Amino acid sequence: MANDVLRDVVHNVLPGNPNRTAQQLHGDRRSTAQRACKAISRKAARSRQIETDRSTPSGDSIVDTQAASLAVAPAAPQISSAPAPVPPPAQLNFAAHLFALNAARSAKPAYIDDTRTLAYGELETRARQFSAALRELGVHAEERILLVILDSIELPVVFLGALHAGVVPVIVNTQLTAADYAYMLAHSRARLVIASGAVLPVVSAALAQANSQGDGEDCALVVSQPLAGAPACPRGTIVLHELIERAQPAAHAARTSGDDIALWLYSSGSTGKPKGTVHTHANLYWTVETYAKSVLGIRESDVVFSAAKLFFAYGLGNALSFPLSVGATTVLMAERPTASAVFTRLVKHRPTIFYGVPTLYASMMASPNLPARAELALRICASAGEALPRETGERFSRHFGSDILDGIGSTEMLHIFLSNRPGEVEYGTTGRPVPGYEIELRDESGRPVPDGEMGELYIRGPSAALMYWSNREKSRATFLGEWVKSGDKYRRLPSGCYVYAGRSDDMLKVSGQYVSPIEVEMVLVQHEAVLEAAVIGVDQDGLVKTCAFVVLKQEANAQALATQDGHAALVDTLKAFVKARLAPHKYPRDIVFVDDLPKTATGKIQRFRLREQYRPRS
Repeated sequence: MANDVLRDVVHNVLPGNPNRTAQQLHGDRRSTAQRACKAISRKAARSRQIETDRSTPSGDSIVDTQAASLAVAPAAPQISSAPAPVPPPAQLNFAAHLFALNAARSAKPAYIDDTRTLAYGELETRARQFSAALRELGVHAEERILLVILDSIELPVVFLGALHAGVVPVIVNTQLTAADYAYMLAHSRARLVIASGAVLPVVSAALAQANSQGDGEDCALVVSQPLAGAPACPRGTIVLHELIERAQPAAHAARTSGDDIALWLYSSGSTGKPKGTVHTHANLYWTVETYAKSVLGIRESDVVFSAAKLFFAYGLGNALSFPLSVGATTVLMAERPTASAVFTRLVKHRPTIFYGVPTLYASMMASPNLPARAELALRICASAGEALPRETGERFSRHFGSDILDGIGSTEMLHIFLSNRPGEVEYGTTGRPVPGYEIELRDESGRPVPDGEMGELYIRGPSAALMYWSNREKSRATFLGEWVKSGDKYRRLPSGCYVYAGRSDDMLKVSGQYVSPIEVEMVLVQHEAVLEAAVIGVDQDGLVKTCAFVVLKQEANAQALATQDGHAALVDTLKAFVKARLAPHKYPRDIVFVDDLPKTATGKIQRFRLREQYRPRS
């Protein structure tokens, strides 16, 4: 099976001789991984940033690498990372690995969702039943199944059951259109699609669309949690709980290696078709050993709650890989993560670890129903998706007594690779490299930049994806040997912390000088009247000018915008506020007040939507 995966990499991604054998490629990967691991260990030993009390035993790291040449020879990374944890065994089925870790916890709650609690023993049994059911349905190892399931107990059961069977789950956003799902069905060649009852009409329409184009004829439809009183399911639809109940638990897991394909995640983007990002069983293991254990210090006694959904790389680690690797309990929420819905779970279930996104944290702090510190049991919080504004983090920490660890991850790296750490939080920064990862900032020609200068972020670490499925051009542009090009702009402070400057394609050139939208946004949200802000570049008389879209706090909105004079006065006030804190060319030339900002399901601002709706003032 591992050889099949490597052949896929050769034919779909790698430049050079397509006739190289899988055995040769395995050798390339091993030798490169060993060199990388030794280099990391040597640099880590010299690094003054390493905290010895957080170090884990070193070992040879299995770094996923495509045997491709770097266009630019890698320079020494700007910050070393801690020694790599003990690597996984060569023979690894991640689901079986988790089941073995939790064999003595059969009665302990693994998941609590909106309707019930599932113990570890039942989770394993039902996942093994689903594993057997897949085989009975004729779904073979390495074939894909599409999961369009709300955050509920059924999702980890199905996900782990698929891994156990060697089948590849493709977890997708539950908020997409029929056209989106039809594309994913065709692109993944899924043999099975499992949909929650709430999204069944859209998924059924997608399957019909795919069938009409000849792309979904072999794809069976399974419904999870059918809605009472809903229209009848399409003919031939299988009910998930009935499918599971009929099957006997599979006795043995598929014999997969760490390098075998485990899952796909579709990358979210503002333009173009989503990319099917391919990850291995070992990648799941590494995100646990690096971020979850080394940074979060997650432990068995934790109760965790992630507002980020399981269909994102961030949410998948938060609510599945991480807690199940230590025997913690996870709270799941199917509904949209509003401040009110989140507060309900934080008070009722008293999680000790909470994962959110910056816009949610800002909304929580602006809520009139903010719980008291004593009502919650938080010991640590995490944030990703966008840069966390300093003011939001500081206000949250003062109120709840728990720091927010702002970090950055990506679908390509499967989780967070750069993060603040407990006791070392520097709000306004994304922190330092997660142990096991190396970071470089490079200029447009590929050369490393000095501290203080802006550069594009490149990452090297053991959880890098193999490729984008059936997209050789994008794969070659992103996966550069051991390094992954992120598309994010950063600068490094003398303290060693990294400061986010925006996406490479978001940078603006105003009056001949670069402006980072995120830098201006961070200043705007420090103003007492501002809840959220997004900055874009607009064309005015052939020149690029900055425009800020601003969401005001409720009380400020009522007071300032009641009259035209109040509106104009607030615009002038905000411009002056930015001018006093940034270089003169960076202040927004135009400010537009809006009720909300368009965002992706992860909370990322869709700037292209703002550009579409911008109308210059007459």
